[in-house]
Amino acid sequence: MPHLLRFPRDLEARLERASQHTGIPKAELIERLVQDGLADLETQLLIEGAAPRVERSIDQLLRESGLGA
Repeated sequence: MPHLLRFPRDLEARLERASQHTGIPKAELIERLVQDGLADLETQLLIEGAAPRVERSIDQLLRESGLGA
């Protein structure tokens, strides 16, 4: 996935920390965050065809790594 977005330094640092703690590459983390966020939005808006979540959520991964709330 090409890096098309530039993030503020604090967000970039948080992504780097999350990547190191979870062992997931930053590009994959970003992709999963977007997928999870979009799935949540679709669910909130009751959009037909919203994809159900199957794998562990990014929230769960971050909690397990000690980075989540």
